[in-house]
Amino acid sequence: MSDLIALETESLKAIAAAADEAALENVRVNALGKKGTISALLSTLGKMSPDERKAEGAKINLLKEHVTEALVQRKAVLKNMALEHRLKSETIDISLPPRDSSLTTGRVHPISQVMDELTTIFADMGFSIAEGPDVETDDFNFTRLNFPPGHPAREMHDTFFFNPAADGTRKLLRTHTSPVQVRTMLSQKPPIRVICPGRTYRCDSDQTHTPMFHQVEGLVIEKGAHLGHLKWILQEFCKAFFEVPSVNMQFRPSFFPFTEPSVEVDIQCSRKGGEIRFGEGTDWLEILGCGMVHPNVLRNCGLDPEEYTGFAWGMGIDRLAMLKYGISDLRQMFEGDVRWLSHYGFKPLETPTLAGGLSG
Repeated sequence: MSDLIALETESLKAIAAAADEAALENVRVNALGKKGTISALLSTLGKMSPDERKAEGAKINLLKEHVTEALVQRKAVLKNMALEHRLKSETIDISLPPRDSSLTTGRVHPISQVMDELTTIFADMGFSIAEGPDVETDDFNFTRLNFPPGHPAREMHDTFFFNPAADGTRKLLRTHTSPVQVRTMLSQKPPIRVICPGRTYRCDSDQTHTPMFHQVEGLVIEKGAHLGHLKWILQEFCKAFFEVPSVNMQFRPSFFPFTEPSVEVDIQCSRKGGEIRFGEGTDWLEILGCGMVHPNVLRNCGLDPEEYTGFAWGMGIDRLAMLKYGISDLRQMFEGDVRWLSHYGFKPLETPTLAGGLSG
């Protein structure tokens, strides 16, 4: 009996000391396997008398039950320990990280930024914003602006025309924002000081031209307006937009159907090192066209050229963005590449101001 008690104590101690399921399996084999200590005791029962077999068999089976129960309990404990260890060592966080705020990741497109800068500058000069439809009539886009019949700009290679209506007239996608000037002169009485930013369309596509682009035009109509006023406005605009203390400009004679006289404006710049810098250097770069509003345009819009004079100018917003922010290809602005926008874009809510700086 004392041998059985000692064997049970030794077996239970070995079971409790098993560190993992493999060690526990060794304890089980040593105790209950074919050649185990308890199995060896059971094999001796056949040599005993029936009375001895009954008495000793009960004791040995009780020992076997105690050891088996301890093995089962210890195995459950070790299994749970192994599971907890795996959960801790193999944990994978499948939750998504919180998204960054749009205030930190979002970017304002350079074209939108330049539009805001333009409106800020001209609003400070007392100009308001005028807008009009993208789909225009031939009358507003060409005729009232003194484009004679047969002018090349009316041809299909320049203009996107719609199919003719029943009366033979055709609407078109405006080729400039000048129709907005016409609509403004027809709906308002002088004095008029407006800028007209918006999308325009022409059949052209290369590194510096796209079928859809953005343009801003300015218009002043009042008594006594002259080229001196126009020159001052353009000089102040260029200084503010390019954020330089001074700028030299030259005006070259040109021709536009809707202005007379017409001039093209060059701005002094430096192209050293492949970088364009304004307000310095000995190079010149054309940036816009302008002139005095043609008397025929004034008459076509119900204004008396003997009483009122005016001047107008126009420039490409996309081109201004390219010049100011070093963008080499106009087409990149319309490709929708988020990587490009994250590089050239501007932080949201940083509204351009003349006091705080236009480009931040």
